[in-house]
Amino acid sequence: MPILPKHAHRRKKLGLILLMITGVGVAVGMVTMALKENINLFFSPSQVLAGEAPINHTFRIGGMVRTGSVKRSDKSLDVNFDVTDTAKNLPVVYTGILPDLFREGQGIVAMGKLRDDGVFVASEVLAKHDETYMPPEAAEAIKNAQKMQATLKE
Repeated sequence: MPILPKHAHRRKKLGLILLMITGVGVAVGMVTMALKENINLFFSPSQVLAGEAPINHTFRIGGMVRTGSVKRSDKSLDVNFDVTDTAKNLPVVYTGILPDLFREGQGIVAMGKLRDDGVFVASEVLAKHDETYMPPEAAEAIKNAQKMQATLKE
């Protein structure tokens, strides 16, 4: 077996180290991309209408179903309604069977995507559990919207 010069061993070690660093970098990049795509952020209707929410990316909205806004289709399972945080109303479209606890004036959280026309297309709607429960994100969004309205009136 021939003996390699010292610099050849160093070059091999350096190449191996660079290959390992590149592999780790690629793995970290792939994990970061996967996590970024699977994270579902929460926005209130006020934040969505202010342009803070991403268009055509999945996220959650929450608030109250605005009284008088629920419209069901006679020919399909399509339901249109507005979600409000008491400051702004966001139109929502959902196709499917809504939870039994879904009704006007009650708190909900919906997951879906915002279309270019400003309508939120829900893929899932979650209703509150009982008369006193409201999803924490929805309660916080309503509280923040009420604070904003109070400061604007002053």
